[in-house]
Amino acid sequence: MAASRINIAVRSFSSSPVSQQMVKPPIQVFGLEGRYATALYSAASKQKALDSVEKDLVKFQGMIKTDQKLAEIIKDPSIKRKVKAEAFKQIGSSFNPATANLLSLLAENGRLAKVNQIINTFKLIMAASRGEVVCEVITAKPLDADSKSKLEAALKSLVKQGQNIQLTAKVDPTIIGGMIVSIGDKYVDMSVSSKIKKYTDLINAAV
Repeated sequence: MAASRINIAVRSFSSSPVSQQMVKPPIQVFGLEGRYATALYSAASKQKALDSVEKDLVKFQGMIKTDQKLAEIIKDPSIKRKVKAEAFKQIGSSFNPATANLLSLLAENGRLAKVNQIINTFKLIMAASRGEVVCEVITAKPLDADSKSKLEAALKSLVKQGQNIQLTAKVDPTIIGGMIVSIGDKYVDMSVSSKIKKYTDLINAAV
């Protein structure tokens, strides 16, 4: 049902049979967020508005972080879908039609809780279209400039020729030490906390 609604949203931008065909993204994405992000990419591509839509979504993510009322509307399941849809219709009035359509569709379908994941998936698609590989590194302490530079060089050796690394470094003290690396669709957990958990599980299993 969700996929059919998404296809309806994409078709709403044009009624011609040729333009109703989906524009495939440069990378394959999965799950509910992948279907919405792919539909948005297709619709924005036909409008030649990919950059505009990406800017809208980045701006909207910023709004969620700074506007507590907006964040509450998104999270609160007791607010009726019609009310949310009307609110997001107003919010979307300053955005590109493709962006506004996405927000309205998520509100109508009760999928607003997934909006951040959908936006992040769309950003992954856009990064891939520019030849960028999104990498996220989580460490217990902030990386100094030298360590970050060496890590970036190491990650570059893992991507294809012509691709660029888009590195984001985050700090999470709970991992204790080591690091967690996500590069494209690959994920490697080299944190101390994961090793401790592994050994704890082995000990518990033995007991």
